[in-house]
Amino acid sequence: MRAGSARAGDCGRVLEHGSGTVLAVALGLVVMICLAAWLTLSQAMAMAHRAASAADLAALAGADAARGLTAGDPCVVASETAARHGASLSACTVGGDGIVEIRTELDRAAVFGTATGRSRAGPPP
Repeated sequence: MRAGSARAGDCGRVLEHGSGTVLAVALGLVVMICLAAWLTLSQAMAMAHRAASAADLAALAGADAARGLTAGDPCVVASETAARHGASLSACTVGGDGIVEIRTELDRAAVFGTATGRSRAGPPP
Protein backbone atom coordinates (compact mmCIF):
# COMPACT_ATOMS: atom_id res chain seq x y z
CA MET A 1 0.00 0.00 0.00
CA ARG A 2 1.03 3.50 -0.60
CA ALA A 3 1.52 6.06 2.18
CA GLY A 4 -1.43 8.30 1.17
CA SER A 5 -3.95 5.55 0.44
CA ALA A 6 -6.59 4.42 2.93
CA ARG A 7 -7.32 0.86 3.89
CA ALA A 8 -10.61 -0.73 3.00
CA GLY A 9 -12.18 -0.21 6.47
CA ASP A 10 -10.83 3.31 7.04
CA CYS A 11 -12.63 5.14 4.21
CA GLY A 12 -15.36 6.72 6.38
CA ARG A 13 -13.11 7.68 9.28
CA VAL A 14 -10.53 9.53 7.24
CA LEU A 15 -13.12 12.05 6.03
CA GLU A 16 -14.50 12.66 9.53
CA HIS A 17 -11.35 13.82 11.31
CA GLY A 18 -12.16 17.07 13.15
CA SER A 19 -15.90 17.04 12.48
CA GLY A 20 -16.69 16.81 16.21
CA THR A 21 -14.70 19.96 16.84
CA VAL A 22 -16.56 21.82 14.11
CA LEU A 23 -19.91 20.68 15.50
CA ALA A 24 -18.92 21.68 19.05
CA VAL A 25 -17.82 25.13 17.91
CA ALA A 26 -21.03 25.61 15.91
CA LEU A 27 -23.14 24.53 18.90
CA GLY A 28 -21.21 26.91 21.15
CA LEU A 29 -21.84 29.79 18.75
CA VAL A 30 -25.56 29.01 18.60
CA VAL A 31 -25.75 28.97 22.41
CA MET A 32 -23.87 32.30 22.66
CA ILE A 33 -26.10 33.96 20.05
CA CYS A 34 -29.25 32.76 21.85
CA LEU A 35 -27.87 34.02 25.17
CA ALA A 36 -27.05 37.44 23.70
CA ALA A 37 -30.54 37.73 22.20
CA TRP A 38 -32.14 36.72 25.51
CA LEU A 39 -30.08 39.28 27.44
CA THR A 40 -30.94 42.04 24.96
CA LEU A 41 -34.66 41.31 25.16
CA SER A 42 -34.46 41.12 28.94
CA GLN A 43 -32.84 44.55 29.05
CA ALA A 44 -35.58 45.98 26.81
CA MET A 45 -38.29 44.52 29.03
CA ALA A 46 -36.65 45.88 32.18
CA MET A 47 -36.34 49.35 30.64
CA ALA A 48 -40.00 49.30 29.57
CA HIS A 49 -41.05 48.36 33.10
CA ARG A 50 -38.93 51.16 34.57
CA ALA A 51 -40.46 53.71 32.18
CA ALA A 52 -43.98 52.53 33.01
CA SER A 53 -43.24 52.62 36.74
CA ALA A 54 -41.87 56.17 36.48
CA ALA A 55 -44.98 57.22 34.56
CA ASP A 56 -47.29 55.66 37.16
CA LEU A 57 -45.57 57.35 40.07
CA ALA A 58 -45.38 60.70 38.28
CA ALA A 59 -49.09 60.54 37.43
CA LEU A 60 -49.99 59.75 41.03
CA ALA A 61 -47.86 62.64 42.31
CA GLY A 62 -49.35 64.99 39.73
CA ALA A 63 -52.89 63.88 40.62
CA ASP A 64 -52.21 64.57 44.30
CA ALA A 65 -51.02 68.07 43.39
CA ALA A 66 -54.04 68.61 41.14
CA ARG A 67 -56.39 67.70 44.01
CA GLY A 68 -54.54 70.00 46.42
CA LEU A 69 -53.15 67.24 48.62
CA THR A 70 -49.60 68.44 47.94
CA ALA A 71 -48.33 71.90 47.03
CA GLY A 72 -47.17 72.81 43.54
CA ASP A 73 -48.13 72.66 39.91
CA PRO A 74 -49.17 69.11 38.93
CA CYS A 75 -46.88 68.95 35.89
CA VAL A 76 -43.87 70.28 37.82
CA VAL A 77 -44.46 67.79 40.64
CA ALA A 78 -44.85 64.98 38.09
CA SER A 79 -41.65 66.05 36.31
CA GLU A 80 -39.67 66.05 39.57
CA THR A 81 -41.03 62.62 40.48
CA ALA A 82 -40.14 61.21 37.06
CA ALA A 83 -36.64 62.69 37.30
CA ARG A 84 -36.09 60.93 40.65
CA HIS A 85 -36.73 57.65 38.86
CA GLY A 86 -34.38 58.31 35.95
CA ALA A 87 -37.02 59.41 33.45
CA SER A 88 -37.99 62.67 31.81
CA LEU A 89 -41.48 63.96 31.27
CA SER A 90 -42.38 64.17 27.57
CA ALA A 91 -46.05 65.15 27.98
CA CYS A 92 -48.31 66.25 30.81
CA THR A 93 -52.03 66.98 30.59
CA VAL A 94 -54.20 68.08 33.51
CA GLY A 95 -57.94 67.61 33.05
CA GLY A 96 -60.68 69.59 34.73
CA ASP A 97 -61.62 66.66 36.98
CA GLY A 98 -58.13 66.46 38.48
CA ILE A 99 -57.10 63.69 36.08
CA VAL A 100 -53.45 63.86 35.08
CA GLU A 101 -52.08 62.09 31.99
CA ILE A 102 -48.32 61.56 31.82
CA ARG A 103 -45.85 60.33 29.21
CA THR A 104 -42.27 59.58 30.23
CA GLU A 105 -39.05 58.57 28.51
CA LEU A 106 -36.04 57.00 30.16
CA ASP A 107 -32.90 59.07 29.99
CA ARG A 108 -30.77 56.05 29.09
CA ALA A 109 -31.27 54.71 25.57
CA ALA A 110 -31.51 50.96 25.08
CA VAL A 111 -30.46 48.88 22.10
CA PHE A 112 -33.98 49.02 20.65
CA GLY A 113 -34.46 52.77 21.26
CA THR A 114 -35.89 54.86 24.04
CA ALA A 115 -38.26 53.22 26.50
CA THR A 116 -41.47 55.16 27.05
CA GLY A 117 -44.24 54.96 29.60
CA ARG A 118 -47.76 56.33 29.76
CA SER A 119 -50.05 56.63 32.74
CA ARG A 120 -53.20 58.33 33.92
CA ALA A 121 -54.27 59.08 37.51
CA GLY A 122 -56.98 61.05 39.21
CA PRO A 123 -59.25 61.20 42.23
CA PRO A 124 -60.84 57.98 43.43
CA PRO A 125 -64.27 57.18 42.01
